[in-house]
Amino acid sequence: MVAIAILAITLVAVFQSQSQSISMAHHSRTVTMMSLLAQSRMTDLEAQEVLSTGTQTGDFGDDYADYTWRTIVAPSDMQSLGRVEVTVTNIKMTTNNTYRLIFYRPMNRTTWQQGT
Repeated sequence: MVAIAILAITLVAVFQSQSQSISMAHHSRTVTMMSLLAQSRMTDLEAQEVLSTGTQTGDFGDDYADYTWRTIVAPSDMQSLGRVEVTVTNIKMTTNNTYRLIFYRPMNRTTWQQGT
């Protein structure tokens, strides 16, 4: 009887550890995907010769239907630099569901336009 109780306690601990491991792997996979998608969107913005200030939103198409993006382009507090923020959100997760990248870009009349 004691042996069965010890076995039951051990199995519960093993199953809990396995469950936590699966959960951590899923979270890691999601954060990695959000960072890659944010980097992709940031690269698209860096490649544009002219950026318009303001907020834009969108998604990544059917391949990444669970993810959306939002960009905010605005002048920064630093003179002659603009602030570009990209936020990627996993719409199926309820906590830790966003990933944000911010970069600063030289701002002059040829590379920036006031909001559209």
